[in-house]
Amino acid sequence: MRSSATPPVARTPLVRPLRRTGRRVWLVVHLLASGGWIGIDVVLAVLVLGALLGDPATAALCLQVAPMLFWPILVAGLLSLVSGVVLGLGTRYGLLRYWWVAVKLALNLVLVVLVALVLRAGLQDAAARGAAGGPDPAAGLDTLVFPPAVSLTALVVATVLAVVKPWGRIRRLPPRG
Repeated sequence: MRSSATPPVARTPLVRPLRRTGRRVWLVVHLLASGGWIGIDVVLAVLVLGALLGDPATAALCLQVAPMLFWPILVAGLLSLVSGVVLGLGTRYGLLRYWWVAVKLALNLVLVVLVALVLRAGLQDAAARGAAGGPDPAAGLDTLVFPPAVSLTALVVATVLAVVKPWGRIRRLPPRG
């Protein structure tokens, strides 16, 4: 028997649940965007390592090419974010119903913000150093190792979370009143 005098409130979804075909389309978009993001991060890592480990001419070339990856990384990240939100709202998993979905959402948001605010400036600085040339154009750009390393690690964690689906549901707080 319920001790509360108020009747339970029915939870209505924010959007209409996705039908089978719609869910599949958005899932494919999400997988392709996330996989593309991982691939672009690998290319960025190769360019950064090529700049740090190569001769000055190779370093200069790698640093000048690296900024061309900014927009593809940002678009892949945003597409992954949008498709993930659509899937969260349109499926039984929800956005904040399961821990693994909430963690993936947080990782995606943090990475997209870091790409937009931090990576762009670092890549522009790298391009300027590469264009200037000099005996060691990659000197002092060790910090460019961190963006692809952090991003790849976070994206692998997100992929594992999507497969394993750990931790269960997020506990709802009891209603106030």
